[in-house]
Amino acid sequence: MISFEGQTALVTGGSRGIGRSAAIMFARAGADVVINYQARGDAAREVQTEVEKAGRRCLIFKAEISREEEVRRMVEGTIKDFGKIDILVNNAGIWTYGEMGSMPSSVWEETMRINLNGVFYATNAVVTHMKGRQTGNIINVSSTAAVRGEALHSHYAASKGALVSFSKSLAVELAPYNIRVNCVAPGWVDTDMCTEVFSIPGYREKVRQSIPLKRIPLPEDIAGPMLFLASSLARHITGEVLNVNGGSVLCGG
Repeated sequence: MISFEGQTALVTGGSRGIGRSAAIMFARAGADVVINYQARGDAAREVQTEVEKAGRRCLIFKAEISREEEVRRMVEGTIKDFGKIDILVNNAGIWTYGEMGSMPSSVWEETMRINLNGVFYATNAVVTHMKGRQTGNIINVSSTAAVRGEALHSHYAASKGALVSFSKSLAVELAPYNIRVNCVAPGWVDTDMCTEVFSIPGYREKVRQSIPLKRIPLPEDIAGPMLFLASSLARHITGEVLNVNGGSVLCGG
């Protein structure tokens, strides 16, 4: 029932992890796909190959999401080549350690530049185009850390909490233009972002046991809800935060 035939999806941070899975799943559901990468051109080309195997077109852009001019160039390039952007998935982000009292301001600022400013730059560039077409879907990737906080990662939690407020504000602001804005808020996910912490002996199992469903989700477990929120099945949903965490955090967003 979910089909994106004839639509174009722009997925930031689409060369690995959740973004990679989202790009491939959107393509398999019929969408042409655009992704950006910062350093891993080889990984981006692998995603492009998978999208093309699904019979869809794929553009890849080397773009630093925290630089407005590069993001704008990517959006303009997408519209030039594909003619439109129907779906924007703001997925690119980082998760780093930061203990208050000893956290360098550079760590805080880097997180805000990528996790928050990058979402603003992409959304700001795409919305004018979507308004003109009177249609669009924006999916922002937040986190369970946005609603419960996360010790030693307060900068990450703050950036993801801001995305919740940003999304809810835009949901109301953009509703008259038939543009829906929603959040997906993952908990732990088995991606390279967690590789280092999961390498600590026993930590991966500790995390698994803390999740009521007793499994650490794969990236596609997060990408699936994104497709739902962008689809016509969710046409009356906007301003929502869909928590995808196996029951580990049960609270409204």
